[in-house]
Amino acid sequence: MTETKVANSSLVGARRAREDEFYTQLSDIEREVKHYKKHFKDKVVYLNCDDPRVSNFFHYFSYNFEKLGLKKLIATCYKNQEMDLFSQNDSEHAIYLEYEGDRNGSGVPDVEEIGIKSLKGDGDFRSAESIELLKQADIVVTNPPFSLFREYVAQLVKYEKQFLIVGNQNAITYTEIFRLIQENKIWLGVTSGQMEFRVPDYYEPRETRFWIDEQGQKWRSLGNACWFTNLDTKKRHEDLILFKRYTPDEYPRYDNYDAIDVSKIADIPMDYDGVMGVPLTFLDKYNPDQFEILGLSGTDYPRTKTYGKKERVVDGKRSKSNTGTLGCVVRTDSFGPGTHFDVGYPVKQIYKRLFIRRKEQA
Repeated sequence: MTETKVANSSLVGARRAREDEFYTQLSDIEREVKHYKKHFKDKVVYLNCDDPRVSNFFHYFSYNFEKLGLKKLIATCYKNQEMDLFSQNDSEHAIYLEYEGDRNGSGVPDVEEIGIKSLKGDGDFRSAESIELLKQADIVVTNPPFSLFREYVAQLVKYEKQFLIVGNQNAITYTEIFRLIQENKIWLGVTSGQMEFRVPDYYEPRETRFWIDEQGQKWRSLGNACWFTNLDTKKRHEDLILFKRYTPDEYPRYDNYDAIDVSKIADIPMDYDGVMGVPLTFLDKYNPDQFEILGLSGTDYPRTKTYGKKERVVDGKRSKSNTGTLGCVVRTDSFGPGTHFDVGYPVKQIYKRLFIRRKEQA
């Protein structure tokens, strides 16, 4: 086996080990992109993780090229990744395609007629060739490898590109991604939650969120999939309607953060001007004109207290604690049912919280 083949085989193996190949359905693309149509007129759109022969992203943007008023559509993929992983095609070349609208008047783009070209390298989005294509683009739209999400977004920010990409909501907690969210340089798209993805045949079956359809195609679903973007929409500036009023009994203060706990987005008090800890799902409703994002629990956001030795108490029974620094905790009356920690008094840990504050309304 040649050195090139060994390297390519190693990279494909690494992608498989990470299970990065999730292929977005056309319906999910249509459902999200319809909210951004005004942004695409006279723009060059780059799909840099998409084999145009099988990509639903290419399908959507090529079939809607004139309707969106696009200037150019470019698609590249990692060494024919989708064709390789679905058909085991041992191709030596990554490919790219540039489409500038309907050439034959049929309104149906023909990939072979448009002309697929080979790249010299492997087509990795970080390669020199791919970066040169990126520089031509106005907007990047794709489903990038989840394991490389930090690096992928960092590249888009570096080259000051607009984008609309699929990701996992867990990425919100990545230090680099959260900082961009806090600085209003990236935000969640319109749709999020349950999404179903085609996956390659080598994916192992799972007990949940996995199935094989009548054609033998494997599928996985994610309950925490979402879109990340820096394209603005009307939805992003819609006020969250608040109706509850603050009472100390209903909104306990954290023992280790200067903030109150709000366990449900719908329960954010309309008359509280201090710092509040809310679930991460708040970002689906976040209006930067209405709220300010201050930080995230478990990060460098300032604590009012840290704990030394602690003991885990589950349903009243004590056990060894393997928990490191506790996130948000609230004091409780006793070590009763559920999981508590003894830090000299009983406390109960809260799920990860986003710290926010209401802005003064004009």
